[in-house]
Amino acid sequence: MGSILGVVLHAIGGFAAGSFYIPVKKIQGWKWESAWFILGSTAWLLTPVIMVFLTVRNPFAVIENTPSVAFGYVYLFGLLWGIGGLTFGLSMRYLGISLGMTVALGLCTAFGTLIPPFFNGKSSILFNSGQGLTTLFGILLCLIGIGVVGYAGMLKEKERNAEKKSSIIEEFDFKKGIMVAFISGILSACFAFGLEAGKDISALTSSLGTQELFKNNMVLMYILWGGMTTNGLYSLYLNFRHRSYGNYSDKKLPLKWNYFWAMLGGLTWYLQFFFYGMGTTFIGHEFEFASWSIHMSFIILFSNLWGIYFHEWKGISRKTASILMMGLLIVFVSILMIGMATNISEFLTHLLS
Repeated sequence: MGSILGVVLHAIGGFAAGSFYIPVKKIQGWKWESAWFILGSTAWLLTPVIMVFLTVRNPFAVIENTPSVAFGYVYLFGLLWGIGGLTFGLSMRYLGISLGMTVALGLCTAFGTLIPPFFNGKSSILFNSGQGLTTLFGILLCLIGIGVVGYAGMLKEKERNAEKKSSIIEEFDFKKGIMVAFISGILSACFAFGLEAGKDISALTSSLGTQELFKNNMVLMYILWGGMTTNGLYSLYLNFRHRSYGNYSDKKLPLKWNYFWAMLGGLTWYLQFFFYGMGTTFIGHEFEFASWSIHMSFIILFSNLWGIYFHEWKGISRKTASILMMGLLIVFVSILMIGMATNISEFLTHLLS
């Protein structure tokens, strides 16, 4: 039952992650960097601090009793993840929501899920138990599903001419978008590495009275601060380079609404981490790394559904639509397989005995 609840929490987080860019599309007159700075300040700076004070008991005691080098490693992975997050936004800018997220998150899923257990010497649990084999198969199935969705995206680009693509995605650039998405996928996996590096901090947080459900929130704050550092500095750099710093106070623009939509996008993005942190506590300690696959799978699922809603797949052939649906179905099945690995393993053992 606990693993099912974990999947539900990951689903909520995946929906938030797959939806955060929707409010940004409503911003008028701002350069991309201006919207990204306000969104990031909300998602990675303001909201994490508020949530720590709301959910973590004795946060200053956690800080005092944690070696600074531990927070340093978490922050470093946050910096690297921040670069991935920055290019993640650019990938959607050049490829659209569905294709941009699929390519970037496919690589992010593979690196973020499989590297931690191998790095920690726990890879044997993937091969020496029914639950481990079921989880491993689910992860591989997830990657296959991502590949199928990505293939559908490639077919889409061949079927649509440049004029149609640019009318739907204003700054469409396939080659530039693929390169950016590749970099984003690799570096975005550093978020999972940051959580792994902060396990002792989470354990200390829990021992000082914080509910198990919220034990990861302190680690999340430091990871997100790292992300804000890279994203904030780059956004401000672009503000000065493009002379777009006037966006923040231009009274000719709907400033109140622009700030509202940007901050709503930031809050929505933060919620993915909040629910992800809670979801990992229900998956099980030994297979906690599998949470990353579940989380990424839900993001891919919901982002492509939003892509369909916003007509990013408009004009594709029936064949391409069928491949897309097949890929999304495979991703969904992989989520169920990973999240219910224990139940499936026990059922198969009973069936074969």
